[in-house]
Amino acid sequence: MALSRVCGARAALWGSAVALGPFVTRRLQLGRSGPAWRAPRSSRLHLSPKADVKNLISYVVTKTRAINGTYHRFLGHHFPRFYALYTVFMKGIQMLWADGKKARRIKANMWKHNVKFHQLSYREMEHLRQFRRDATKCLFIGIISIPPFTNYLVFLLMYLFPRQLLVKHFWTPKQQIDFLDIYHSLRKQSHSEIITHLERASALVSDERLRWHLKDLCTKVQNGAHPTAHDILALRECFSTWPLGLNQLQALHMRALSRAMLLTPYLPPALLRWRLKSHTTVIHQLDRALAKLGVGQLTAQEVKSACYLRGLNSTHIADDRCRTWLGEWLQISCSLKEAELSLLLHNVVLLSTNYLETRR
Repeated sequence: MALSRVCGARAALWGSAVALGPFVTRRLQLGRSGPAWRAPRSSRLHLSPKADVKNLISYVVTKTRAINGTYHRFLGHHFPRFYALYTVFMKGIQMLWADGKKARRIKANMWKHNVKFHQLSYREMEHLRQFRRDATKCLFIGIISIPPFTNYLVFLLMYLFPRQLLVKHFWTPKQQIDFLDIYHSLRKQSHSEIITHLERASALVSDERLRWHLKDLCTKVQNGAHPTAHDILALRECFSTWPLGLNQLQALHMRALSRAMLLTPYLPPALLRWRLKSHTTVIHQLDRALAKLGVGQLTAQEVKSACYLRGLNSTHIADDRCRTWLGEWLQISCSLKEAELSLLLHNVVLLSTNYLETRR
């Protein structure tokens, strides 16, 4: 009887433990060690906080995308013109942000490996050059937006004057073509003035052969002829010393060249000379890197951008003719020394004025 009572008490004790739930079971497990006493733990005790956070983030992202899609459909249906501008603006921000990240990686790699700008590949050099210009333009917008309540005025100005205030990332495809045509027409206005300055300077050239050749070249360009690379390279001596060297150019001459390079001409002569030097040096470094890469390795858009930077309105010229012109430019540029870069600066006018469809 006593033994049966003990067994009954022990069975009652274990039955109550099961009835009371996992808390009592866990206390009993703590009192006894060994794998034989460990019961399977409830899955609810092992819910991972990281899994909960991931599920929450996934839910929020899904909901945000759904709301964003609904918002886009609403704008596209009720405000189509605004939606087109809004789409261009958002894509522009994404592209500008991506350009900034890429420029940062290039700069970090330069600092890490002690690489200079002229030692980079062509595409890296061109990306840094273009991003610096874009960042400078965006910095101006940021500065004028600092005073209180001026940000609303800035948005209005950006809408009214996108060519002057926005970079190409925020232009529509039609605006990109129209604005590039406008910029080229502005720089083309200085071409005749630069040829006139060259004619006047030819009278000051001491070498009679070079003086005659320079006058003949100016006459050909004025009459609509396209000079060859050989004709231009024959004048390299004229552009290394007085009167056509970079250090000897007159202020009016430098202002006309600045307009042809789409640089501001409203600077003191010393700053104009420094800026023309630095800009021409960068183009010369780009030309050497491009010659090493090869024009054939560039995409159609890269070729057109390279030609436009060097003075050719490539938006209306076929790809093969752009490549031919760029090959002529590289033939001249890679033959010049640093002291002869004034010829490269004038080459923007001499080589592009009468090239095929550009004479319209």
